[in-house]
Amino acid sequence: MPFNVSYMDVSDFPDIIPIFPLTGALLLPRGQIPLNVFEPRYVSMIDDALKGSRLIGMIQPLPNQSRKVSVPKLFEIGCIGRITQFAETGDGRYLLTLTGVIRFRMTSEIPSITPYRQAKFNVGDYLVDLEPRAGEDAVDRDMLLTTLRKFSKANDVSIDWDGVKEAPNEALVNALSMMAPYGVKEKQALLEAHDLHDRSEMLIAITEFELARQSDGETTVQ
Repeated sequence: MPFNVSYMDVSDFPDIIPIFPLTGALLLPRGQIPLNVFEPRYVSMIDDALKGSRLIGMIQPLPNQSRKVSVPKLFEIGCIGRITQFAETGDGRYLLTLTGVIRFRMTSEIPSITPYRQAKFNVGDYLVDLEPRAGEDAVDRDMLLTTLRKFSKANDVSIDWDGVKEAPNEALVNALSMMAPYGVKEKQALLEAHDLHDRSEMLIAITEFELARQSDGETTVQ
């Protein structure tokens, strides 16, 4: 999806971004995630982002933390998203679409007077994310589609195969990764995959593992 601004290099990003920790949420470059923002601290974050760069760092909290922890620890790697659509609901919420720009490594959180968390970050390792469709030719599309068919059949999932047929490899791999019903660690592994080829291979491996697990479970029940 095109932006109204160009992101070409490290210098195109601010030094600090607001952080939106959300378990199970995976945002990838040029992927889109819809958000229903209602917590006051995150409504404030959206207000501030709309006044400035419109950039937000999506990142997952580390799993298996006590719910009593007031400031959950986070993974180091997340994805910067730009607010590309938003609507006010009239009852204090925002409905918005966040479009992925580039992955980032969080280097440090900063003391902040805002109700939401903010951090310094580095995108230097992920500049390839700024190049649309980079690495598409290395994706084993046939294997990916074969695995998707097996998953959809095993889980009785309806697939828009016409849409899948028309989708370029980058959009297909990233959309499937973002929609896949996998856990925190699997989502993080897909995010941190080195490139599109590696993400595709990892998605296939995770899906095959899940299919095997389901098959073992069915055998046990019988």
